[in-house]
Amino acid sequence: MPAISLGLWHNFGNVDNFETGRSMIRTAFDAGITHFDLANNYGPPPGSAEENFGIILKSDFSAHRDELIISTKAGYYMWDGPYGDWGSRKYLLASLDQSLTRMGLDYVDIFYSHRPDPDTPLEETVGALDTAVKQGKALYAGISNYPAEKTKAASEILKRLGTPCLIHQPKYSMFERWVEQDLLNVLEEEGIGCIAFSPLAQGLLTDRYLSGIPKDSRASKPYGFLQKSQITTEKLNTARKLDKIASGRNQSLAQLAIAWLLKDKRVTSVLVGTSTVDQLHNNLGALQNLLFDKTELRQIDLILKG
Repeated sequence: MPAISLGLWHNFGNVDNFETGRSMIRTAFDAGITHFDLANNYGPPPGSAEENFGIILKSDFSAHRDELIISTKAGYYMWDGPYGDWGSRKYLLASLDQSLTRMGLDYVDIFYSHRPDPDTPLEETVGALDTAVKQGKALYAGISNYPAEKTKAASEILKRLGTPCLIHQPKYSMFERWVEQDLLNVLEEEGIGCIAFSPLAQGLLTDRYLSGIPKDSRASKPYGFLQKSQITTEKLNTARKLDKIASGRNQSLAQLAIAWLLKDKRVTSVLVGTSTVDQLHNNLGALQNLLFDKTELRQIDLILKG
């Protein structure tokens, strides 16, 4: 799996973004990115990101399917009723069939349980992943947003079933470091890869907000994952200090944030979800300098600890 992967997330479902999405996928592939990450509910509306990707896959990449790693997930709300959310066997396997139809695929490379379900036995949830692999509808099983204890338990169950857990997709960035407490150690012990999503903290770890909230930014909208209330003075001050470190390394703040994650050998790949080709090029620039000296790491750690 390449060090940088492309997330085709909620910004990819909108029809207005279709041609931009096509350009990003082409640019990513030409730059060596072969992993494209989706989920059943990405849109809006839910499912439209997979539909758009399926159209582009057929028109532009049908001859390259065996060069691509395509992943999807199920675990968040998708349809009304008791089996359209969370982690039941019925939901996961029905959702996978729907995802394959939307993308026009016979199989995905990785199928994830998108989040743990507090009301469904873990054996049932990960057993559905095992079934998907044994049916040939997925090549590998993955989990996302699982805490360390449940990750270890899920891994042990999957090993017994004969379908080892390939990868975990947690939210991880300079501003979101919960995985460092124990999850990364569990992944290393279990031989599970780590692919970090939201590495730029929804744009806070870019130059986008260093001078305030632009009118056309995510945070300026009443919906979405980044809200004005999250852009605190403290975080902006931290981002500005990190930006100075980045400048000293001839990097953008985004490149620094990505490189900082990839410095850890336990991090297999970083998922970027860009909205423009220029942003993608900028993110890819992180790969030009992944080395940190002890002084830089000490300075960064002091900044992040405040």
